[in-house]
Amino acid sequence: MASDPPPLSAEDEALLDRLAARLLELHMEVPAILALETSKPMTVVASQALIFFEPMIQSLFRFTDYRRFTALIERRDVMESLIRRIETGAEKARAQRAEARRTAAGRPR
Repeated sequence: MASDPPPLSAEDEALLDRLAARLLELHMEVPAILALETSKPMTVVASQALIFFEPMIQSLFRFTDYRRFTALIERRDVMESLIRRIETGAEKARAQRAEARRTAAGRPR
């Protein structure tokens, strides 16, 4: 019987928000969701792989919360939360683009 995981701290929530926003900014929501969904069964292994590759990743990218992310990604509820954030952001962006197209075409809602 598994116990409920502890709730995410404000810093953890902010990290997930920043990560989701960056993925949306790069228009990488579909590959990110696909990667997250397929790696769900192996969250612990994925987290350990991230720790293994940390020196290389840190030399290429500036990611100050990398250790926090590797600890968070072990939890399946965090994976689900990140996926939901990406999907919600993608839906908002899609709605904004559709509204902008309607407005540009002279057909306001």
